[in-house]
Amino acid sequence: MSITGAIVLYATTWFLTLLCVLPIRTVSQDEAKHIVPGTPPGAPAEEIVKRKAWITTLIATPIWAVIIAVILSGWITIDDLDWFGRIRH
Repeated sequence: MSITGAIVLYATTWFLTLLCVLPIRTVSQDEAKHIVPGTPPGAPAEEIVKRKAWITTLIATPIWAVIIAVILSGWITIDDLDWFGRIRH
C-alpha cells in the first residue's frame, strides 16, 4: 500500500466515523428550549465540533490501523473480493 493510499483510507475512515459520532449526545435547540431566530429547531444547541473531532480521531485511528494490518498482512486480498472473476492479473 502506498502512502497516498494509506492517507486516503485514513480520511475515509475518519469521515465515516465522524458521521457516526456526530449525532451521539447532541442536544437540539428545541430540547434546550432556546431556539435562535433564523435557525431550525433541530439545530444543535451548542458547538461541540472540536470535542467530536477528537473523539472521532480516537476511534478512527485504531479502526484504520486494523484495516491497514489486514491489508498489509495479506489476510484479505483483492482476489478474495473478486466474487465474479472480473479482475484479471
